[in-house]
Amino acid sequence: MNPVIQYWYFHLPNFVLAAVMYTLIGRLLLSFFVPAGWQNYIWRAFVRITEPVVGAVRLLTPAALPTVVVIIFSVFWIMLLRLALIALLGSLGLLPDVSGPSGG
Repeated sequence: MNPVIQYWYFHLPNFVLAAVMYTLIGRLLLSFFVPAGWQNYIWRAFVRITEPVVGAVRLLTPAALPTVVVIIFSVFWIMLLRLALIALLGSLGLLPDVSGPSGG
């Protein structure tokens, strides 16, 4: 059986969290070069994909912090979520086998 399908409960959430994390990093890097209200479709896609996460982290951070700092904290929280997923599945013995199909 395909290991991605066999361990979907690990790969799917990890992939989604990774995609959001790297999109947040892309938004952070682009924010240094473009104005906040830029109407380019790529910038709007970055904002639309990441805004739910940034909004949730904004609730936990002081209102005085600029959006750039909130994005950095968002990346940090997503990284922690990915590590928590690995720790949880590892403690349950549900992580994919990293040694490969031969077992050694």
